[in-house]
Amino acid sequence: MNEAFKKRQTLMVLQLFVGAVVLYMLHSYLLNALLPSREFVIPIWNIYVFHSISVLIVYTIINFRFSNGKTQVFNPFILLMVLKMVFVVVFLLPLFLSDTVDKIGDAVNFFIPYFIFLAFEVYSINRFLTTE
Repeated sequence: MNEAFKKRQTLMVLQLFVGAVVLYMLHSYLLNALLPSREFVIPIWNIYVFHSISVLIVYTIINFRFSNGKTQVFNPFILLMVLKMVFVVVFLLPLFLSDTVDKIGDAVNFFIPYFIFLAFEVYSINRFLTTE
């Protein structure tokens, strides 16, 4: 395996793990402080595992392609983003199909971390996208 691939991958996994843990702890603290008795359809740990795995998969695929000399990674990146959106809908199906009256809290719990992880993902992949 390419040494540059391993170095980039290790650094990204470390950053992703630390960022996800810190964000999860902050999110849990805020939920417990502001809404101590509220039960959500989707537990937040599931949300963070989903986001972490999806970011890791997208980054790994783009990093692997780039390491193998394929510097045109924009099209696979867009394809992976569309696929990720499909998985988001599948992941949120229990929420959509639930009888819960207030679904806004669950949606906010999902989409705020979603956009934070998305920003991290785009920031991490930016060097691959700008290399021609």
